[in-house]
Amino acid sequence: MVKAKVLRIGKIEFANEKWDEIKKLAEVIDCESKNRQEFIKDLGNKYSDITNIARTFASIEQTGRFDEELASKMPETLVSVSHCGAGYDQIDVEPFTKRGVQVSNVTVPVEAPTADTAAWLTITCLRNYQIGHDNLMKGDWLKKKAAGTSLGHSPKSQVLGIMGMGGIGRAIRDRLTPFGFKEIIYYNRSQLPSELEKGAKYVSKDELFSKSDVICISIPLNNETRHSIDKESINKMKDGVIIINTARGAVINEQQLPDLIKSGKIGALGADVFEHEPKIAKELIDLPNVVSLPHMGTHTYEAIKDMEEWTADNVEVCLKTGKVKTIVPEQKNMKIDAKPLV
Repeated sequence: MVKAKVLRIGKIEFANEKWDEIKKLAEVIDCESKNRQEFIKDLGNKYSDITNIARTFASIEQTGRFDEELASKMPETLVSVSHCGAGYDQIDVEPFTKRGVQVSNVTVPVEAPTADTAAWLTITCLRNYQIGHDNLMKGDWLKKKAAGTSLGHSPKSQVLGIMGMGGIGRAIRDRLTPFGFKEIIYYNRSQLPSELEKGAKYVSKDELFSKSDVICISIPLNNETRHSIDKESINKMKDGVIIINTARGAVINEQQLPDLIKSGKIGALGADVFEHEPKIAKELIDLPNVVSLPHMGTHTYEAIKDMEEWTADNVEVCLKTGKVKTIVPEQKNMKIDAKPLV
């Protein structure tokens, strides 16, 4: 039996107790590679017998993307790669699947904090709260009612569309339902069982675009979804549509947004994610009806701790059973010769 050896890439902030338990099962080493070139070299020597990898979102600075090149350099002993995040677009899954390496991500722990963020952005954009705050700070409340802020909309007159009804999409629905939207509709790769819909109505993508007053984007970033929200798709939406993005910035063709917002086609944009973050076009974020956050969806102590522990769970379960706890959807039909490593 190959000795279990876990490589951690990126800093662990809060899940140290959980990792102390794993250290009783396997050797845990922290990646010391300073850049991609060094990491590739280290995979051929000091990391040549690792069985599992746990990586953080920020660790891309050390290794670059987990792409076909890196997959080809991984040792034959590698069984799993566990990513600390819901979105795993930093990993090209296919080359790892071809090598029989399981890829896991974080599911449940990200749902609530991301949905909280989407709900806040939605109500802020609907009610023009950010514009009101900015006008207040300029001293305009001394001159005009509500500091001259234009009237917003109450949820009861609005159709809410959710694009992507996975765990996060359903959590967004649950948080926004009490606000009393006129109707909640959703588009997904397939319709959910009625008990999971909870009153939301399944529609086609084009129907979601044409009927929604507010669209919350909650889809993964991959080759099919990159720039799937662009001028062509936005032109199918209502004039003045509100778009909320807590998924990944690159699902929207961001450079097209300023003109669409200035023209009034997009009434407001609420975004926690951006295509080239942390770099954002000043032309975009300077617009008064753009509510922007610096990727704060899971920026809480509890969320980070829960995500780190979930990632560690994926490692631990794999060590004990040969299978990760939450394998990514692309690998759900992957044939796995599951053997405990400890």
